[in-house]
Amino acid sequence: MSDKGISHEYLNDLVFDLEKAFWDERGRGCRFRMMEVGREIYESDCKSRIRSSEIPAIISAVGEVLKEMHVIGSVSFEQEDLTLRVSVQGCLHLPVEERMLEYGIEPFTCVPANLIIMGIEDKLNRQVELAEIKCENGVCQLLLIVFDRPASVV
Repeated sequence: MSDKGISHEYLNDLVFDLEKAFWDERGRGCRFRMMEVGREIYESDCKSRIRSSEIPAIISAVGEVLKEMHVIGSVSFEQEDLTLRVSVQGCLHLPVEERMLEYGIEPFTCVPANLIIMGIEDKLNRQVELAEIKCENGVCQLLLIVFDRPASVV
């Protein structure tokens, strides 16, 4: 392998093409098929870093992994009962979501959200749904709903 990296633009172009093709095939239904994207990253890089079953610790551990991987700049959140509002700044994949919006397609997948969801489902055995993704001013605002019922963790 060369010591030269692959450009982020190239990778995001491929991700965009894959997401757009999936959207064209499945429409809104594709959102629920994308929840497993990032599973290998969770298992290999995040899972062992989560040392507490508290939501703040889970989000912090996932955020640290993503920062170390240079995927995001930062992550923060607010929790009200079973609702989590997560802000992701400086995400490497934001250009993909911005292009989707140009095509009139609301963002329907987010790797940072998926990793947080996997952590909560794994450590708390609670089902979590990514209810909304909004991208504004370089920040992705994620709305996660944590349910009181057990998750079906793979």
